[in-house]
Amino acid sequence: MSMKRTNVYADPEDLAIIKEAARRRGVSEAEIIRQGIHLAAMANRVWDEPLFSRTFEGPGRTPSRVEVRDAVADAVHRESDPGTAP
Repeated sequence: MSMKRTNVYADPEDLAIIKEAARRRGVSEAEIIRQGIHLAAMANRVWDEPLFSRTFEGPGRTPSRVEVRDAVADAVHRESDPGTAP
């Protein structure tokens, strides 16, 4: 992977924590900083596609507790008895 050099200002206390973590983990401080940058980038990414793009058929209302329980029980029954038709 190609990398680009950049300069950042960091709090001395944060740098001390990074230095200790790098020593403890046996990796470079730069590696920990790169991981932190990646986590920050992913946390702030705007995705082009929605997370859920499928639609599902349903009654158009929130099912009741009994309906959910029955649906789960039916699914468990179908899984445990493969010969049962849906």
